[in-house]
Amino acid sequence: MTINITVLEGDGIGPEVTKAAIAVLNETASKHNLDLSYDHQLLGGIAIDETGNPFPDETRTSCQASTGVLLGAVGGPKWDGGKVRPEQGLLKIRQDLGLYTNLRPVKVFEGLEDLSPVKAAKGMDVLIVRELTGGIYFGEREEGTQYASDLCGYTDKEVLRVLRVAFEAAKGRSGRVTSVDKANVLASSRLWRHHANALAADYPEVQLDHELVDAMAMHLVTHPSRFDVVVTENLFGDVLSDESAAISGSIGLAASASLGEPGTPGLYEPIHGSAPDIADKGIANPAGAILSSAMLLRFGAGEEAAAMSIETAVEQAVAAGIRTGDLGGDANTQVFTDAVLERLA
Repeated sequence: MTINITVLEGDGIGPEVTKAAIAVLNETASKHNLDLSYDHQLLGGIAIDETGNPFPDETRTSCQASTGVLLGAVGGPKWDGGKVRPEQGLLKIRQDLGLYTNLRPVKVFEGLEDLSPVKAAKGMDVLIVRELTGGIYFGEREEGTQYASDLCGYTDKEVLRVLRVAFEAAKGRSGRVTSVDKANVLASSRLWRHHANALAADYPEVQLDHELVDAMAMHLVTHPSRFDVVVTENLFGDVLSDESAAISGSIGLAASASLGEPGTPGLYEPIHGSAPDIADKGIANPAGAILSSAMLLRFGAGEEAAAMSIETAVEQAVAAGIRTGDLGGDANTQVFTDAVLERLA
């Protein structure tokens, strides 16, 4: 079976880190007998410059026909203030592909504990499962200078489908799910907690706990290694996943996957931005993009062994002291990529 990958290099450092990820994918394919096919398309600022549209029709067609979409990064000050912005392309691709779940693994790598601002970070290995298309970001809103409002609404279907992703993920990890809400105040959170408890009956092998979001924010900086899979709604997940990424020591290490219904293509991207200040200097950390490509193999193609080989190679490179500037080292993008390739070989 051919694994069809739509490649969206994007803006800023996007092309550099995506190039590194593709090199790692190709080496992995040769070792695991995988057939990979790439289709390079445009998204974001570069798409605006060349077509006037941040999400061109050609890109949409390619993404819909793919096994998975590999994205570098979008945006930058060049397009600030314009009527059409690069980020609009990102929102459109998420909506077009029906991506309702965001997965963000957060791990403190061996040898990088000193980079974390949290003393208790050692051993942290958390998967954050964030609902991506509902809640306050997508509710009715009223703008104003004297009064404004944003409606946070969820249906049972929206809640259950993301909770199920979390429970399924926990089965392949340590078997623990922490559901985060604000059920002592919010009706939408009480709906969330009700369905979490009901769904838990289908997963007797998984332990379910509940945390209020304010308490969870504290626990992540005091005892982050306590948690396995953390699932929550859109706004809470946005905040907690960024907090967790900071605990890991550098967002340059953080990968993500945005998924829809089983069998449909997902979007895989590092969580860092386009970093235009270091673009074209060859010093960007490619680890987030490389680890995102591993998630594409795992969740898009079902190639668990190949995905694990990439993740292991990245961990081994970091443990060997190969660090880019954001990790306190002097390795450039190519040096780090070569270190990963060597360990794959």
